[in-house]
Amino acid sequence: MELRQLEYFVAVAEEQNFTRAAERVHISQSGVSAQIRQLERELGAELFDRSTRTATLTVAGKAALEPARAALAAARAVGQAVGQVTDLIRGRLTVGMVTGCTVTPLFDALAAFHRAHPGVEISLLEDNSDRLVEGVRDGTVDLALVGTATATPDGLDALTIISERLVAAVPSEHPLAKQRRVTLRDLAAHPVVCMPPGTGLRSVFDRACAAQSLEPAIALQASAADAIADLAARGLGIAILSESMAESYRDRLTVRTIDDVENPAMLALIWKSSHNPAVRELLTHSRNAFTVPKPKPDPARG
Repeated sequence: MELRQLEYFVAVAEEQNFTRAAERVHISQSGVSAQIRQLERELGAELFDRSTRTATLTVAGKAALEPARAALAAARAVGQAVGQVTDLIRGRLTVGMVTGCTVTPLFDALAAFHRAHPGVEISLLEDNSDRLVEGVRDGTVDLALVGTATATPDGLDALTIISERLVAAVPSEHPLAKQRRVTLRDLAAHPVVCMPPGTGLRSVFDRACAAQSLEPAIALQASAADAIADLAARGLGIAILSESMAESYRDRLTVRTIDDVENPAMLALIWKSSHNPAVRELLTHSRNAFTVPKPKPDPARG
């Protein structure tokens, strides 16, 4: 049994497809299939049901998955332990990023980390926040920037980057633009444009509505703030955004804080407590990138 066979097995199990797994591990599909077959012969059991287009785990495959992941993690830990002793950090990091992210300090952190540790291969995964949280929990993602409705998702560590109120954004001719105060009940009378389920901002909005037994009409959904604002500007619905998101669109949309949604939408870096030195180093660079320097005192003001 070889580590590469376990790596290919885990890749097929997670991708549920031999072709995608082959692309992920950068070898041919026939090579992946051959190695999996050899592993199955050594174990004396089939690991995948190949009767359908989707590669699903057999009972034996399900039993083998977590030990295989643990073996791969242990192998990585050996290299990391030696790297720490020799002051070298090598390996691979998978960094998650919520879809539509335009928060450039994350890119600054990745660039600074890459310059300091060129021996670490970085892969970037874009997905919705709920799936990224689960990826961090199961170890397939090392660190992720996600939208969240809670300061620290259960079982994980987190660094809150942004914590903001929700706002409604509408064209100047919209009835709500004439109101100084806007509530969820006001929104319920109009179609809404917002982010899809699985995003932090949507979770905050849905929970607030559920608390008041309101069911707003979600007319359209989009993962990018630009798309939500464009749809609202064309009169297709009220845009639900965070305060900083809405700032860019004040030239064409009137923005009102939703008074009775007090829980903020948050953007946070999340990770699982780890002895991985690469994760610790990336966190250090991330904290530096996201820390806004305090303005220096103006001598003229005493």
